[in-house]
Amino acid sequence: MKLSEYFEGLKNKRVTVVGAGISNSPLIEALLKHDVHTTVCDKRSVEQLGETYDYFLSLGAVFNLGEDYLDSLDADVIFRTPGLMPFDPAIADAVEKGAVLTSEMELFFEVCPCKIIGITGSDGKTTTTSIIAQLLKSEGLCVHVGGNIGNPLLMTADDMDPSDVVVLELSSFQLITMKKCPSIAIVTNLSPNHLDVHKDMDDYKEAKRNIFLRQNVFDVAIFNLDNEYTSDYAASAPGHIRYFSRQRAVDDGVYTDGETIFDAVDGKITEIMKVSDILLPGVHNIENYLAALAAVRGFVSRETMIETAHCFSGVAHRIELVRELDGVRFYNDSIASSPSRTIAGLRSFDRKVILIAGGKDKGIAFDELGDACVSYVKTLVLTGVTAQAIREAVEGASGYSSGYPEIIAEDDFEEAVRAAAAAAKDGDVVLLSPACTSFDKFRNFEHRGDVFREIVRGLE
Repeated sequence: MKLSEYFEGLKNKRVTVVGAGISNSPLIEALLKHDVHTTVCDKRSVEQLGETYDYFLSLGAVFNLGEDYLDSLDADVIFRTPGLMPFDPAIADAVEKGAVLTSEMELFFEVCPCKIIGITGSDGKTTTTSIIAQLLKSEGLCVHVGGNIGNPLLMTADDMDPSDVVVLELSSFQLITMKKCPSIAIVTNLSPNHLDVHKDMDDYKEAKRNIFLRQNVFDVAIFNLDNEYTSDYAASAPGHIRYFSRQRAVDDGVYTDGETIFDAVDGKITEIMKVSDILLPGVHNIENYLAALAAVRGFVSRETMIETAHCFSGVAHRIELVRELDGVRFYNDSIASSPSRTIAGLRSFDRKVILIAGGKDKGIAFDELGDACVSYVKTLVLTGVTAQAIREAVEGASGYSSGYPEIIAEDDFEEAVRAAAAAAKDGDVVLLSPACTSFDKFRNFEHRGDVFREIVRGLE
């Protein structure tokens, strides 16, 4: 189905779009330009929406704004913003009354004319997505990158060619109501995450499962054999299964013995590259490459795989080297909004680091992070709402003794960065890897990383 045909089918429907953010704004504009009766619901005020409000109003939008933005929700079709869960009482009530609940991403799956590779997981989604996209581009394919990264792709769907490839990073928030699946689905790993939004861990796991649950027998699902959650997914996957592993050989998929990366197909094993070919630091990035290489089998040559590994330097806010000053290297890992992600970052270095951590609470325990800080951190600089909770986890960890690691608390983010810099000596690593979301002080993790980068570049 063409996107334009879909919009024509909504002419006699009442449509509500919840959330006028980056992903939904092009959708709202298109609905209004196709003369679809559209109500925009957003928690922000007229003043906060600013020019967005003025523009959509000029196109004929009806608005329901402010804290009560979901009151009297009455529509034939509701497009939800990813952060609004289907079990929200207002949404659930509207669906019970007959509304069709969907999303911008679900609509994209309906109208996309080409192959989709989808990536989800608790950690590593963006880097794996970026590696896959770079591998395909280097092979000469026309690639569209979207989902949680890049630009919204929905409005470009009618211009895509069937020979193109779409690579999507997909969150649990997007997947929870998904009714279609990518033809190649990857689950990088799973660990407790977003438990401040999901009902519980089971709800989170089930949302992730939607990336492969409705595949057909010709589709491919790729799972991390080393992760306790993802390795169990294969039993419910209807498509062809591939694994990736850093710890053992696999029958079908990609694995490493620590020095060499191999591809296994029907018992035949071939060498792809050396682990040392990968430019990105860290064990977790080896896993990201294993997942990516499993996904592009049949699309990308071995030569392109090696060339890309030599050149690909990573993604902003993901263990991004900001600068080196007086022998101290400063890394921006602002994407690390969960303890497991921060632990992976800590393990990327061959020395104990000076860690800046803390932010908004996601309802995840910091016990494992406390243990990791004792093992991998020489100085811990805490900031944000969770500072005390992280301190307690570190001080309660096995092996902790007073001053090891040294713990510094600074409520102001800039002061925290400056305290970390002051504690560093020639040869040290200063790592921003917060283990928490950014919403106590920043718009998002990108904003947090950008501020960190600006502060670090201003140090003398």
